[in-house]
Amino acid sequence: MAIEVLVPTLGESITEATLGEWLKQPGDKVAADEPIASLETDKVSVEVPSPVAGVMGQHAVQVGDTVQVGAMIATIEAGGAAAAPVAAPAAPAVEPAGDTPAALSPSVRRAVLEHGVDPATIKGTGKDGRLTKEDIDAAAATAKAAPAPAIAAPATPSATASTGRKEERVRMTRLRQTIAKRLKEAQNTAAMLTTFNDVDMTAVMEARAKYKDLFEKKHGVRLGFMGFFVKAACMALKDIPSVNASIEGDEIIYHDYADISVAVSAPNGLVVPVIRDADQLTVAGIEKTIGDFGRRAKDGTLKMDEMKGGTFTISNGGVFGSLMSTPIINPPQSAVLGLHRIEDRPVVRNGQVVVRPMMYLALSYDHRLIDGREAVTFLVALKNAMEDPTRILIDL
Repeated sequence: MAIEVLVPTLGESITEATLGEWLKQPGDKVAADEPIASLETDKVSVEVPSPVAGVMGQHAVQVGDTVQVGAMIATIEAGGAAAAPVAAPAAPAVEPAGDTPAALSPSVRRAVLEHGVDPATIKGTGKDGRLTKEDIDAAAATAKAAPAPAIAAPATPSATASTGRKEERVRMTRLRQTIAKRLKEAQNTAAMLTTFNDVDMTAVMEARAKYKDLFEKKHGVRLGFMGFFVKAACMALKDIPSVNASIEGDEIIYHDYADISVAVSAPNGLVVPVIRDADQLTVAGIEKTIGDFGRRAKDGTLKMDEMKGGTFTISNGGVFGSLMSTPIINPPQSAVLGLHRIEDRPVVRNGQVVVRPMMYLALSYDHRLIDGREAVTFLVALKNAMEDPTRILIDL
C-alpha cells in the first residue's frame, strides 16, 4: 500500500520550502520516522521523516523544487520488500561509492568538485554519518601533499577542451537567498555605522587556563571565550539600553531582557539561533546553549522558533581567522558585535612596551537610534569587563 509523504508544518508564517536533498532513493528500505528528505526554508533546514516503515517509492519532486506545506513529495510502500528502484526525476550529481550510497547536499557536491576528493574515502560527521562540507574541506587539507583522485565536473557550455576552464551554475539555496535579501534590506534601511575598539585578552585567557579543567569536569562543557563575551555584552546592554532596542515605525522598543543571537556555522551557511534571557544565565549555561546550537546546526536539526527574535547579535569571525570586519545588522535589531582573532601585539602598559594577546572589537549600529557616544560607551564597558573578569562576577 502506497503511503503519501507530505510536507510537514514548517512553523508560523512559513508556507513553502525548497527540496534540498533526497536522503533515500527509490527502492531503499526505510524505517518509521527515518529522515527521507531535507527541506530548506528561509531560516533552517528541516528533515522530512517517513510516516511508516517500508520501501521508498517514487520521488514526486526534484532537488531544488519549491514545495508547499501539505504537498505530496514522495510515496512509501508500507511494509514492502525492497524492489527495483523506480526512476527518479533527478539523481544526485555525485554519489559516494560503497555498499550504501547516500545523496550529497549541493554544498558537499561543490566541495567535492572543487577539491577533487573521493567522498567514499571520507568518514562523515553529520547526522547518520552523512558527509558535510567541513568533512570535505578537512580531507582536502589533509591530502594536500598527496595526489587526489580527480572527479569530473559536469560539462557546461562554458567549458572548453583547449583551456580546461570550467564553470558550474548552482541555484542559490533558499537560506542563502533569504540571507542576501535581509542583509541588503539592512543596508538600505538602517543608517549603519561601525565603531572599533580593542581588548586585552590576558586576564580572560589566564582565567580560562586556570579553571578550564575544573569547569569542564563540573559542567560537562568546555570553557570558551563566548561565555565571557555574552555575559560582558549583557552587562553593557543594561548600561546602554538603546543598543538593545529596535525601531518599529516611529516608535523605539526597549527590551528589559537580553536575547542574544549568536552566529554559528552550518553546512549551508551561517545560522543565527538565539540564547533566550542570556542576562539571566551563568557562563556555564551560556556555553552549554552555544555548544548545543553548534551541534544541531551541523546536523540541521535547529528549530524555527530557535532562530526567531533576538535583541542583539554577536558574530565571531575570529574562529575563521578574521582580523577586522564591519558586521551587518540583523534586522530588526539595531546593533551587532563582531569578534575577531586574538593575536600578540605590542602595547604600552605603565610606560613600557609589552606584548599582549589583543582582539579587535567592532560594533555596527543603526545611527538612527544609537549615537556615537553610546556606541563608544558600550564598547568601553565591554572592554573593561573582559580585561577585568571579576567585574562580570560582581556585575560592575
